Amino acid sequence: MGIAAAVGVVSPFPFYYCLWNWPQSWVELCGRGRDPSKVMAYVAYFLKLLQLISLFSVSSFHWPPPFYFWPLFAFGQFLNFRVYQLLGEAGTYYGVRFGKTIPWVIEFPFGVIKDPQYVGSIMSLLACLSWVPFQYTLLWVLGYVFMMHVESKEDPSTRAKPLH
Repeated sequence: MGIAAAVGVVSPFPFYYCLWNWPQSWVELCGRGRDPSKVMAYVAYFLKLLQLISLFSVSSFHWPPPFYFWPLFAFGQFLNFRVYQLLGEAGTYYGVRFGKTIPWVIEFPFGVIKDPQYVGSIMSLLACLSWVPFQYTLLWVLGYVFMMHVESKEDPSTRAKPLH
């Protein structure tokens, strides 16, 4: 396993872990007038790009993809899109942890699929198994499973207080 590719694949998870566990520090680092969810989104986009570059560096592409690619990838991306559509940027990027009021959502896929954004991301990764070496896919999936566990244990008393 290439160390640089492996580091690139896991790079977002320490960031997410720190923001989940110490949201007040992030809110203060962002400062007044800066939306901590928006800043988190920008950092997350950069880290996602780093992940994808890492995967591309170890992948071998061929066409057409296997039969399982299309349903897994399409439904996985549908779940990701739907979660973002329902929660918005603030809901997707830890707004509740940063002291924002995020309405509780019960529309599909919420209430039907536990952690639908992570499930969708995992489905999309599994769709690409014929191109990406298994160990990198596994590493990425384990990162998602770890964050699902971390985020399942939220303590509301540790939520950040917004800066005014």
